[in-house]
Amino acid sequence: MRKSTIWTIVGVVVAVIIAWVLVNILFSLLAFVFRLVAVAVVAVIVFFVLRAVFARRDVD
Repeated sequence: MRKSTIWTIVGVVVAVIIAWVLVNILFSLLAFVFRLVAVAVVAVIVFFVLRAVFARRDVD
């Protein structure tokens, strides 16, 4: 094997490892953002439900 072939193989392995780590971080961030959005939506729904339940009803 030539020296350039070995460096090509090492470069491919390193590129795959770096890509694996970056994709893992990206998916973790996306999952975190999705959880934040889901919590915000549920919190808004709960807020309006509680506000409707505990709101004073002016009945004359």
